[in-house]
Amino acid sequence: MKFTKMQGAGNDFILLKPGKVNLDWSALARKMCDRNLGVGADGVILALPSKAANLRMRIFNSDGSEAEMCGNGLRCLAKYALLNKLVKKQSPQISIETIPGIRTVKLGYQGSRLDQIQAGVGVPKFSAAELPLNIKTENPETPKSGPILDYPLMIDSYRILLNFVSMGNPHAVYFINQPVTEFPLHEIGPQVESHSLFPRRINFEIARVINRDKIEMRVWERGAGETLACGTGACAVAVAAQLHKYVNSQVDIILPGGILNIEWDGRGEVLMSGPAEVVYTGDWPIA
Repeated sequence: MKFTKMQGAGNDFILLKPGKVNLDWSALARKMCDRNLGVGADGVILALPSKAANLRMRIFNSDGSEAEMCGNGLRCLAKYALLNKLVKKQSPQISIETIPGIRTVKLGYQGSRLDQIQAGVGVPKFSAAELPLNIKTENPETPKSGPILDYPLMIDSYRILLNFVSMGNPHAVYFINQPVTEFPLHEIGPQVESHSLFPRRINFEIARVINRDKIEMRVWERGAGETLACGTGACAVAVAAQLHKYVNSQVDIILPGGILNIEWDGRGEVLMSGPAEVVYTGDWPIA
């Protein structure tokens, strides 16, 4: 099976066009994503036909679990579709069917060269049911309506204040004052991800607001561990920061693997711009 390795701000994926091949995709993702014995990636993305959009995305994390969608993966899949002629040449936009709904990726060109990729990542949601969260509504820490901000959670000796945002997949954002490199993410991240508060696990982001136009963050991704970037995570951080009135409507999110630009008007869909690059192509034996 032919594959293409791609990355968006260091968040790397193996993209496949299965055709009529039907495999155990979870098992294949675990093998292919292994960084010592496989190709190495944060996840596997399948480019599938769709009756409702230009194509359909399925994404499997490196541990084999299937995610609802992926922001950096949207941009990579759009570019993959162009390169593999799954859409018309120089299409101005590509619609992609995901589990949470159809997402649109807008493409900007300089002559014949693809110059900009902006993904519509959906309208953020905030309720305990939509994330979901195992929070009782009568809990005094839980607001009766609206976003759940600064929800306290004890992990070891850390009291972390979580801000919950669903971007089609669940996120818990923790704002800190020190540089994000100083936070023990590899100790705290796995405990937050699998905490009983989150029945489907959760993506955990730590973030430091630098100024009203810039935030630095690290992420512990559900099913993948720490990654160099997370597109929906960057969106969740930008949304949570706006809800706290920390930042403007457009903000650069600085991740270990690169920078993503996030734009949100406070009501509608979150827009994310960033890179999507081919690393290499190859063949994977499936017999």
